[in-house]
Amino acid sequence: MAETFVALDVETANADLASICQIGVVTFSDGVITGSWQSLINPKDYFDPTNVSIHGIDSSSVIGAPTFIEVRPHLGELLENKVVVSHTAFDRTAFSQVHEKYGLPLVACQWLDTARVSRRAWPQFARGGYGLAKVAEHCGIKFRHHDALEDARAAGEILLRAMSEHGLGISDWLDRSNYPISSHGPCSHSREKREGNPNGPLFGESVVFTGSLSLLRAEAADLAAAAGCDVGVAVNKTTTMLVVGNEDIRKLAGHEKSSKHRKAEALIMEGQAISILCERDFLALLRVIS
Repeated sequence: MAETFVALDVETANADLASICQIGVVTFSDGVITGSWQSLINPKDYFDPTNVSIHGIDSSSVIGAPTFIEVRPHLGELLENKVVVSHTAFDRTAFSQVHEKYGLPLVACQWLDTARVSRRAWPQFARGGYGLAKVAEHCGIKFRHHDALEDARAAGEILLRAMSEHGLGISDWLDRSNYPISSHGPCSHSREKREGNPNGPLFGESVVFTGSLSLLRAEAADLAAAAGCDVGVAVNKTTTMLVVGNEDIRKLAGHEKSSKHRKAEALIMEGQAISILCERDFLALLRVIS
């Protein structure tokens, strides 16, 4: 299935988020830009000098430009039933406010905030400094800031970088962005070792993770430890559970298995009791026992 999403950015005329004066939309499919659309918008509102100093759009710029009501049908075609990506909640809120201003139904879509993605993908942005310009600089993305189309493109490329570096797809990041920010850093195998909570329902179990997970490794380790599991980095004589990435579990009957997976199977053949679960079933187990 193609990994398709739409990145969106808006600029506003003043502090009222419904005063959208520019919209940019960029469509991405399987890692490349497949379409883009941009328009100035006549907000039917005043232009604050502070906003003008940021994006350079003033009342003279939008003479003859369409209103939001006029572009809304085309925006519906671009965004309906899509994952819509924006950096911080500003654009999503502005989009909601302008719909409310004109009494329009909201577009049915899923929103993904790349600021939330960035804070979980790269530890230096976990607590601050995760503005679009800073994250784009970290990712080596060049763009013209405060131009709606350029900002939308940058947000989309940030998501692509996070997907590539951590092996997580769009659906994974939709879930992951709602999890707490880990203090252990993203995908750090060396930092995933944990001691289990002695009061947890799985106390006494020793779990190891392998394969590409929808969660970052540190987050999965935190959840397992909270449930009582000791978390190890290698399969050994103490291991009682191996959690395999959802994609890798499909290879159970094949030969393309990780070294941890093969080691666990070898120990099972020797009589060691090890349960092999896919990530989805492990998370379901945690939900059941919580």
